[in-house]
Amino acid sequence: MIPPERRRTAVSGGQLAYVDVGDGPPVLLVHGFPTSSYLWRREMWLLAQRMRVVAPDLLGYGESGKPPGADLSEPRQAGYLKELLEQLGIDSLAVVGHDIGGGLAQMLALDDDGPAVEALVLADPACFDAWPIEGVRMLQQATPDQMSPAFVEGVVRLTFDLGLRHHDRLSADDMQAYVAPWLADPAALFRAARGITGEGLAGRDDELRALDIPTLILWGEEDPFLPVELAERLGDAVPGSTTGLLPGCSHFLTEDAPHTVGPLIYEYLRSQYLHDGHAHADAGPVPVFLERPPTARAFEVEAGDGEVP
Repeated sequence: MIPPERRRTAVSGGQLAYVDVGDGPPVLLVHGFPTSSYLWRREMWLLAQRMRVVAPDLLGYGESGKPPGADLSEPRQAGYLKELLEQLGIDSLAVVGHDIGGGLAQMLALDDDGPAVEALVLADPACFDAWPIEGVRMLQQATPDQMSPAFVEGVVRLTFDLGLRHHDRLSADDMQAYVAPWLADPAALFRAARGITGEGLAGRDDELRALDIPTLILWGEEDPFLPVELAERLGDAVPGSTTGLLPGCSHFLTEDAPHTVGPLIYEYLRSQYLHDGHAHADAGPVPVFLERPPTARAFEVEAGDGEVP
């Protein structure tokens, strides 16, 4: 699937590239490390059927600018996203985030001065003080002689090798789409890694408990970077949240289970953000509708390998 062409705009840290497709209530898709908005290439088209989808490359990532002196810490990245939303005239929205993008999504939701976040979807998100992970800390200590295109490509490929359960679902072209943005400026990968500080969410548990918005938490049971135990902790911290554990899936859920994750996100936002009623057609596929259970706080996809038939 060919992703739409990115637009560009200037924020205080540099130039952001972003996708802006569809019409309706806006939803912001935020990727993590070391990916780009390409992570959402399938989901953006699905959500754009009913919503306006904005999917930026974070500053220092993808096709966005990679200025050597830019502040890429989480609080500043959240600030750049706020600047983008302001430029686009968006003052309320839903936010979907993966990895550090999930951490940024939480930060936006907790920010009283930014756009109103009306719904959250968090996929294997950075949370609490459980980041940066050990692999990122190692990259933060890299020496200049390691900052070569070959080494950078190896890092990105290894990240997906460890963070995928179903390697056959990521094509060679898709892998190259993740690698290519780093090759022109290999040092940019290490600047992005050093920007991951763990700031922004540590010690904010009480604020999370006061968060009163619909929240869906999706987690791969075999995530080696952010262990699944964090899913239960985050689900307990965010009142009224729904937690989905995907067996047979690792960290990169949209690559491991694309035919499950996209529909789950769509249906959750349809019911909890768009507030569409539950209607049945006479024929055709039956969608999965996620509702907040009165007692149970989590569900598990029962089909093998995280895929709903």
